Amino acid sequence: MPEKRRTPIPVRRAIRELGADAQTWRKLLGLTMEQVADRAGVSRGTLAKLESGNGGVSLETTLRIFRALGIMDTIVSSADPYRSDLGRLRSEEILPQRVRQSTPKRVSHD
Repeated sequence: MPEKRRTPIPVRRAIRELGADAQTWRKLLGLTMEQVADRAGVSRGTLAKLESGNGGVSLETTLRIFRALGIMDTIVSSADPYRSDLGRLRSEEILPQRVRQSTPKRVSHD
């Protein structure tokens, strides 16, 4: 059986930060855990896992919770590559359908 990969520290940190931010939003909005969980269609336990920074909450469930908090669009738009400097600089380029790993060219020693 393959060995389970450890979650990189920066990813764990981001998960904790997103959970803490979700909790802060919930409190700023004056909502209980039960209210947010009900609006998101998830259990209170799942919301608690997210807020505590547990990495076992799926992306779909996380987005459901963010939607219930009214911040989903902000989270999604933050990943828009064309809102970044690099994306704006390269916005006129035609993107490839696939990105393949380049193989080094062999040098002939004839």
